[in-house]
Order: sequence, then C-alpha cells, then structure tokens
Amino acid sequence: MSQTTITHRPSEEILVLRPSRGWSALNLIDLWRYRELIYFLIWRDVKVRYKQTALGASWAIIQPFVTMVVFTILFGNLAKMPSDGIPYPLFSYTGLLPWGLFTKALSDAGRSMITNRSMITKVYFPRLAIPIASVLSGLVDFALAFVVLIGMILFYNNNPNLEYQVVLTPAILTLPLFLLLALITSLGVGLWLSALNVQYRDINYIIPFLTQFWLFITPIAYPASMIPEKWQLLYALNPMAGVVEGFRWALLGVDTAPGPMIAVSASIAVTLMISGLYYFRRMERTFADEI
Repeated sequence: MSQTTITHRPSEEILVLRPSRGWSALNLIDLWRYRELIYFLIWRDVKVRYKQTALGASWAIIQPFVTMVVFTILFGNLAKMPSDGIPYPLFSYTGLLPWGLFTKALSDAGRSMITNRSMITKVYFPRLAIPIASVLSGLVDFALAFVVLIGMILFYNNNPNLEYQVVLTPAILTLPLFLLLALITSLGVGLWLSALNVQYRDINYIIPFLTQFWLFITPIAYPASMIPEKWQLLYALNPMAGVVEGFRWALLGVDTAPGPMIAVSASIAVTLMISGLYYFRRMERTFADEI
C-alpha cells in the first residue's frame, strides 16, 4: 500500500491509503530508510555465528580449505577429473568460493524468518531486511576465504618446482560482476525459501537436500566443458554454473569465457530475484500470524 498525507489545517491530517502496483508495491525505499537496521542485523549475524567458538572466524577458512583437500584427493587424484589445465586445488577452491556464499544464503536466509520471529511479531520494519542481511553477512566469510585463494595463487606463481603459473588478465575486472550475480542468485533463492518456510516448515528439511543436489549440478568438482555442447545452454539454467565458470575465467585466466552461459545464468538469477521479491511481499502480510 502507498500512503499520502493531506493536511487541511495545522492540527488536522488525513492519511489516504492507495493500492500499490508494479515496483512501488515492493516499497524498496523502506530498505534505504532502515539501512542502519540492515547493518546491525549483518553485524549481529556475524557475531552470533562465531560466538563461543574456539577457532572463531577461522571456520570461514577451514571449511572451504578442507573441502578443497577432500575434492583434490577424491576427484583430482583418484578419479582423475579434468580441470581445464588448472591444478586441481586451484580449480576446486575457486569454485568453492561463490558456492560457499550461495549455500550460506540458502541455509541462513531460508530460516531467517523463523529465527527472527520475536522481532517480526513485536515491531514494524521492512521484513525484507532480514533475508537481505542474512545474504550480505556471507560476504565476511567470502572475504576471509578469498585471502586463502590469493595465497594459493602466490604459492603457484613463486614456486619454481611447479610448472603452472596463474596469469592475471583484464578479465579480473569483471570479478565484481560475477560476485554480484552470486549475490542476486543467493537473494532470489533465499527470498523464496524464507517466505515458504513460514507457511511450510518442510522447507527446513528440504534446504539440506536442495544444497546437496545443487552441488552435483554445479561445475565445482568438474569443469563445465565436460557437458556436451548441445546441453550447455540447458545446463546454464543453473545460475550458479555461470557464476562458478565466471570466477575461474576472471581469477585464473582460463581461455574459455563463459559467453552464452553467463547470459542465460544472469537471466535466470534476475528472474529468481524479482519473482522472489514479489512473492515475499505478497506473503509478508501473513508472516506474523503464520509464525
């Protein structure tokens, strides 16, 4: 609903409510007014995540690094999975960076409305702030894990016993765009899951299954080049496929640009976000009652 205040006399005000349509129905301007709340929600999520942990924020580095080691042993050494000429540790870790951001959003944003039920039922604020903060808080973990990737690149480039050298190209300037695409995908899926989870608590059980299934259809342990060319565009309907391939192209200087794959993935990601925004807003009026 949009609202207009009409003043007849200094002591009189009439509030006129009108139905909102289109983008105005999303009332996105409220997010700007409550930007400090989003900041504090992000800071709270980061503090709570590592509160009373022995290793603290080190878990943001340990999790992707250990996963990379396991992938290297199983898929790189034993299964001899191709990696487009890139050392398998670099290949897998670069894919795990955006994937970690995405899976955290699925887990945190999907459950965010339930975990913040006390706020929702007691005070007004734009409910979109909760899943948005859950997604953006993952950037802290991403930044910490990214430092490890820089160290790995320096290790390969400065070790004369290793034949591979990472050649940085102008493609690295596109990295913020691929990071933005990962955030859009994460937010789109997170909005759908968070709104659905209020009505159907089965979503709590679906999220881990969805994460595992999505991992297998995303080129993290294997290159997208293994997919037959006739299925490439269909494969790109998974927006994370374009994100992962884009990260490798931007950071590792691989010869093959994502091309049409990234265009399809970006279209799906934007569709997910826009539809998720409208569905979330539509269900928002029932959140307090359903929770």
